[in-house]
Amino acid sequence: QVQLVESGGGLMQPGGSLRLSCAASGFTLDYYVIGWFRQVPGKEREGVSCTKSNDSSTYYADSVKGRFTFSRDNAKNTMYLKLQMNSLKPEDTAVYYCAASGGSSCPGGPWYEYDYWGQGTQVTVSS
Repeated sequence: QVQLVESGGGLMQPGGSLRLSCAASGFTLDYYVIGWFRQVPGKEREGVSCTKSNDSSTYYADSVKGRFTFSRDNAKNTMYLKLQMNSLKPEDTAVYYCAASGGSSCPGGPWYEYDYWGQGTQVTVSS
C-alpha cells in the first residue's frame, strides 16, 4: 500500500526559505506520477510541481518557477521527495500536499486524478 508522509513547513517571513519533505513508500507501479499541490481555503487544490517515473524532467507551475525546486532520492523501498521553496511570498501561503498517481499526466494532471496523498502541511509566509 502506498503511503506518503510529509514533514516540514511552518512560518516564514517573505523572502525566506522552507523545505518540505515527503517519504513515499509502497510503490509497485511501473509508471507513476508524483507531485506537490497546495490549497488555500475556498480555492481548488492547485498543482505546484510534478515529475514522472520514466522521465527525469520536473515541471513547475508558473507561479513558483525559478523559486521552488522538486527533488527525489530513490532508496530501496522508499522515495524521499523534497520541495525546496526559496524567495517565499505571502501568496505561497497554503496547505501543501505531496501526491502520487498511477494514471495521471505531468504536467497538467488535475488533483482529482491522484490516488494517494500525504497528510498535508501548513506553510505560512508573513511578516
